[in-house]
Amino acid sequence: MKQPAPTTTAPVAYTRTPILVVFPDSSTTRDTYGGTGENVALEGHHLRPEADSDTVIVFMHPIGGGAYLPMTNALARAGHHVIYCNSRYRGADYALIMEKVAEDLGACIRYAKETLGYQKVVLAGWSGGGSLSVFYQSQAEHPTVTSTPAGEGPDLTKLDLIPADGLMLLAAHVSRHITMTEWMDPSILDEADPTKRDPSLDIYDPNNPEQPPYSEEFVARYREAQIARNRRITAWVKDKLAEVKASDRPNDEFAFVVHGTMADPRWLDPTLDPNDREPGTCYLGDPQTVNMSPVGLARYCSLRGWLSQWSYDDANANGATSAAGVHVPVLVIGNTADDACTPSHTRRLFEGFTNTEAQLREIKGATHYYAGKGQREQLAEAVACISEWMADHGWGEQRAG
Repeated sequence: MKQPAPTTTAPVAYTRTPILVVFPDSSTTRDTYGGTGENVALEGHHLRPEADSDTVIVFMHPIGGGAYLPMTNALARAGHHVIYCNSRYRGADYALIMEKVAEDLGACIRYAKETLGYQKVVLAGWSGGGSLSVFYQSQAEHPTVTSTPAGEGPDLTKLDLIPADGLMLLAAHVSRHITMTEWMDPSILDEADPTKRDPSLDIYDPNNPEQPPYSEEFVARYREAQIARNRRITAWVKDKLAEVKASDRPNDEFAFVVHGTMADPRWLDPTLDPNDREPGTCYLGDPQTVNMSPVGLARYCSLRGWLSQWSYDDANANGATSAAGVHVPVLVIGNTADDACTPSHTRRLFEGFTNTEAQLREIKGATHYYAGKGQREQLAEAVACISEWMADHGWGEQRAG
């Protein structure tokens, strides 16, 4: 007999077990630290309530780090089986290749089904894991990507990726490359000397006559300049990579720094892409500080990594455009106080699912991480939405152990 859907009203006990997903690595380049170079080893957490289930929720983010986020814990307390698996690039995205991350996610799903014995897998894409999950699912259903933008492996059409049975996006953005471009500081004129700026585009300059709320004309010029800067960097990257490949050491890399990548005018002007976020801050704190700090997005890069994850025109993992290739049920949850993934990203993702049943839910007052005591109500509401959606599709059926 089918048991009632999991609920947050009566938290259940669960165990957290470390898992290791290991598979061969055929790459000709080295882009991760340590290891033998012969295998990829993915570290993960398996959160398992006492009652058995035929379904597991699988999380992966390109750079990982979410195993202890409030959402993963809350889902397990609600009775759901959860895997949080880190990609091979855990905590270090300077050389990240999105196609290899998709390969990692495929290995985790295979492990969940073939080793752990789950019949159903529901992909959970939180934040940057959203576009990854959509990209993965579209390629698992109908693979088309045969190489990275640098012309190298993996060939996703040859990996026999296992499609998930359902997909949910939680506080997700459309892609790493589009998001980073929308956050770039277009006032920087010289990549070798970021102090050389166009003052008319410097939103952190108190003497700039353009102040919030910004005019439509200024925002349009700002957005055009952001894309232009991304394309200038990309052109340089392609030239440099061509030099490397033409040398007698074609598998070498070249590292570089990209300054000023945390300057989205939405953080200063709440009338842009409006929601309930607090103006003057971002998910990393003071945006002016992180704009030039080591923790800013895309601060340290490699040539191949830039093309795969940051290039506005070349990166493959675009959630909004990949969504049309998804044919399994989808749940999209947007958080109305999110200062990282704003409503336009939620809408672009949701509207992209033109070939499947997709539901859109908003959690009023929820922040990006659901962090802190003030977010408990919002977290519980989000978990309830997920539980209801999964129960409607017959996923997460609980059986006595």
